[in-house]
Amino acid sequence: MEYTTTRRTVIGSLLGGAFLALGSTGASAQDGLIAASVADQKSLFYIAAVDGMRAAAEEAGLDFNVASANNNSREQISQVQNLLVQQPDALLFISQDSTAAAAGVKAANTAGVPVIAVDQRPESGDGDIATFIATDSVKAARDLCSWLFDQMGGEGQLAILKGVLGSTAEIQRTQGCNEALENYPDIEVVATQTANWDENEAFRATQNILTANPELEAVFGESDAMALGAAKAARQAGRDDLLSVGIDGFPTMFDAIREGFVQATMAQIPYQMGMMAVQDAMKIMNGEGDSIPELQYQDAVLLTADNIDEYQPSDFYGPAADEMK
Repeated sequence: MEYTTTRRTVIGSLLGGAFLALGSTGASAQDGLIAASVADQKSLFYIAAVDGMRAAAEEAGLDFNVASANNNSREQISQVQNLLVQQPDALLFISQDSTAAAAGVKAANTAGVPVIAVDQRPESGDGDIATFIATDSVKAARDLCSWLFDQMGGEGQLAILKGVLGSTAEIQRTQGCNEALENYPDIEVVATQTANWDENEAFRATQNILTANPELEAVFGESDAMALGAAKAARQAGRDDLLSVGIDGFPTMFDAIREGFVQATMAQIPYQMGMMAVQDAMKIMNGEGDSIPELQYQDAVLLTADNIDEYQPSDFYGPAADEMK
């Protein structure tokens, strides 16, 4: 299977649409308020997404208010209600979990404020959203796990570290890797644990997994933070040979891949997705909401030692990417 692609191809076509200037969307600079509620401002993905939102709002002359829930669904629900009191023209919503997603979207629907969901979405029947912008996580996980299984020679023991259970990304990434596993019958999943996207939780989980499974060959972390935590636990245990991969494309992963600390990541485009959310909000404000697709899945880019030098962190995480290392 061929996974390699070039930076020119990716940036010129796959990511190209997200780099469009606001003026080319048909939306013009105007007065208005965009509100954003995000799960946290610790994850580099969410930081970059908010950076993209803020940059697009500033370019358009819009006011922009953002609230971070610090990974607390109850706090996020309260914050959404407070943001809605300000009567924003649109709510950009990165929910903490399914509970916050459902409650937040329903509150916005009641207030008549259109919702643009980014990265996480409410389940069917839990309210109406204008659009959903996210990585195609099923495809990303399927491609990444297939690549990993090839590096394992098509056989061996695998551990899976899951994100927040029930979140959109966790569901889709689990599905994607399971689809890859169907094509590799000699890969044995010996452990599956939840580490909630957190590096420290992944570190502790991997310590326990290695103790119980000394012949473990690889870890699929459903996020880069968990992949890094797994790699650190492996190094502490003297297992420099353990393969560890993740999904996000964090700027910190570039050096980690070059140094062989981790083997691969699927790089997302959070900065551009944040910009897209504001561009869609402006379309709604200009009466062009019907032109927005219901689903806007974005492809991720497989980064490995073979192609890591063809890319820059800013290709995915925006101008401030180097400060995130």
